[in-house]
Amino acid sequence: MDSRPPADITRILQAWAEGDRAALERLVPLVYGELRRIAHRYMRAEKPDHTLRTTALVNEAYLRLIDVDNVQWHDRVHFFAVAAQIMRRILVDAARARGREKRGGDAPLLKLNDSVEALVERGPKLVALDDALNSLAKLDTRKAQVVEMRFFGGLSVEETATVLGISTQTVVRDWRMARAWLTRELSA
Repeated sequence: MDSRPPADITRILQAWAEGDRAALERLVPLVYGELRRIAHRYMRAEKPDHTLRTTALVNEAYLRLIDVDNVQWHDRVHFFAVAAQIMRRILVDAARARGREKRGGDAPLLKLNDSVEALVERGPKLVALDDALNSLAKLDTRKAQVVEMRFFGGLSVEETATVLGISTQTVVRDWRMARAWLTRELSA
């Protein structure tokens, strides 16, 4: 993540949440590099002819982030988790807009690893994963959040535990169970 002391970023995030618009201007240079890193991880797995580029994904996420109201940012990890979730939504929306088949047709099955980098061609598989993740969220919100933070956000077990306010053992257990459930769901 960012090399700036977490307390500095957290203070700026809290000031922003309290309505200080100037805090947003101080925040952007501090988090931009990490937002680009997250976006690059997403875009590296996209098709080369994808209409979005890393910078465009960061800019779109930024526009959506500044419209977020009434968020009590816990810390920078929480901020980056939300940013990763927004980037995921942007890419899923783009895949849906391109008219991809709902379940990917003849696309190879998605293998869930510890990173989003495992995806080679994401369009229909990303939509299928999003559908499955939404189904999981209806059954167990926390497990879906763990997948989102670990798989899409690239957060470590410890960072995920901090954001969700649970133990690292619970994150590991939820991650294992969610991966098994999603794998079964995606292979159906």
